[in-house]
Amino acid sequence: GSLLTGQTMRIEDVRITIVEIPQIEPVAPYRSHVRTSSTTCSAIVELCCDHGLVGWGEFNVNFLPGTTAGPMQQQARDFLVGWDPRDVEVFAQRCPFENRLKSGLEIAMWDAAGKSAGLSVARLLGGILRPEIELAACMGIQTYERAGEIARWYVGQGYTTLKTKAGANAEEDLEMVRGVRDAVGDRLQLRIDPNRAYSPQQAAELARQMEPYQLQYFEQPIMAEPLADAVWLRQQTRTPLALNESVIDPPSVWEILRLDAAEFILPDTHIAGGIGPCRKIGELGAAAGVPCIMHCGHDLGPKTAAMVHVAAACEAYSLANDSTYYGLAEDITVRPLVIERGRIRVPETPGLGVEGDPEKIRKYAVDAVTQA
Repeated sequence: GSLLTGQTMRIEDVRITIVEIPQIEPVAPYRSHVRTSSTTCSAIVELCCDHGLVGWGEFNVNFLPGTTAGPMQQQARDFLVGWDPRDVEVFAQRCPFENRLKSGLEIAMWDAAGKSAGLSVARLLGGILRPEIELAACMGIQTYERAGEIARWYVGQGYTTLKTKAGANAEEDLEMVRGVRDAVGDRLQLRIDPNRAYSPQQAAELARQMEPYQLQYFEQPIMAEPLADAVWLRQQTRTPLALNESVIDPPSVWEILRLDAAEFILPDTHIAGGIGPCRKIGELGAAAGVPCIMHCGHDLGPKTAAMVHVAAACEAYSLANDSTYYGLAEDITVRPLVIERGRIRVPETPGLGVEGDPEKIRKYAVDAVTQA
């Protein structure tokens, strides 16, 4: 596209489409203590700008049954038409929408801004610190045997970090951890995520039992609030604690850091409100010496690319970032992102570096989210 340095630029239309994409093994069937799923639902955002530029964005709508694109699209049009997509920080301060929708629009603004400048989003954020982003392989709750098989498969694929769901019961969680360690030893860094399933006492007991298996971290075993429980839990065990559901936006992270309530922080664009807030969370983490890890919600190309650009440009995101991208049956982009040996090379084309494919978007479009 033509470079628009010095020219005005305007958003002329916003289109939002909900798509549902099947997932493949070993990501599917993805079992948490709440449910098992073999598809992922995302809302794809298309910002149509003058000069023929299109900005792409995405936010997760998994397990929000009845969600339809129409009302969100109308809201977005009413608010955003006429804006310059480069005014992304002004948008962040003034946009009244809830963070999911806001994040999808914000990511699309970054994409359009990058295209207008002829620069990748990572370069707009200040440049590429990491030309390749390491990904954490992800696995649902599995038996001892199956956990070992999947762990061996991931090691063969070149992954060095594994994140698993947990939380149905502590004995099963421990068996799964043993299964991974017995199969691959310490060749995988291990992260266990019970999604708030346990009381502080149960979490402390399980964390102590997992000490011999040397987890990289135990992710959000307890409720998001009060943070005092996380502070208490950290005093009970040597197993490091990570927080995800407690991480909403920069102020929530400031509070976690002030209380020293976590050793690792996991933000997500659709919870925080987009790329800008995840960058700010990273700056808080870096200032406090607390590593940040990008969380994923079974993302498609645009949101995965947003995560990759944040991790490429922000010093705090030095560890493997969560992704289930390799578990999609198909992406909705013209060209999929390429994963080699558990890493994604940061796209250097202008914007996010992925383009939505109208044919594929039509193929997977649904009227409403049906997953419950």
